[in-house]
Amino acid sequence: MLFKTDFRGSYAILFVELEIGETIVAEPGAMVSMEGDIEVNTSTGGIFKALKRAFLGGEHFFLNKYISHSKSKISFAPLLPGDIEVIDIKNGFFLQSTSYLASQETISIDTKFGGFKTFFSGEGFFLLKLSGYGKAAISAFGGIYHKELEPGETITVDTGHIVGFDETVKYSVRTFGGIKSTLFGGEGLVVDLVGPGRVYIQTRNSPAFINWIRNLLPRDTASK
Repeated sequence: MLFKTDFRGSYAILFVELEIGETIVAEPGAMVSMEGDIEVNTSTGGIFKALKRAFLGGEHFFLNKYISHSKSKISFAPLLPGDIEVIDIKNGFFLQSTSYLASQETISIDTKFGGFKTFFSGEGFFLLKLSGYGKAAISAFGGIYHKELEPGETITVDTGHIVGFDETVKYSVRTFGGIKSTLFGGEGLVVDLVGPGRVYIQTRNSPAFINWIRNLLPRDTASK
């Protein structure tokens, strides 16, 4: 199985070349094009895991499996404009719930709650946990870059800019600058990440962007 990403940075698209018998799993609605004899199956990946993805992580209940019966090619793209990174999964990787695009079938997907403080910010911080071994394609809103944390090295990131991080990275979610800053300062939650491991960060904040668009929409001025 060969992964290739074009148009990196802004409007990235993922191309996957499949040999006979190979399977790629992807987010529903992410498929752009297919070439060759490819069978498409829709599954939950496990009822309990699917329920957690849907009701906790805001993800789709089902996942699509694409099984190749010939030498084939398939492409995927995320909903939001931005970058795609193909990473190696070894043991465990935590991923922001909106950043999953596709993965090899050797990787299982579950949902993990980020912390009770998320209820007070209105942002939410639910993580998908990718387990197993293989390659996964993750997407970002805007550009994506990663930092390798050394043991004990710390970085603090706004939760809206987190894409994902290795399971070896310890993390804790907190308000930024106290409750007053959270309510009036335009900042919400941050996550403190402590190495060792990889951390992936996106250059744009999708919750903030959605709120900005919402504020531009005309308000209902109909007379009472």
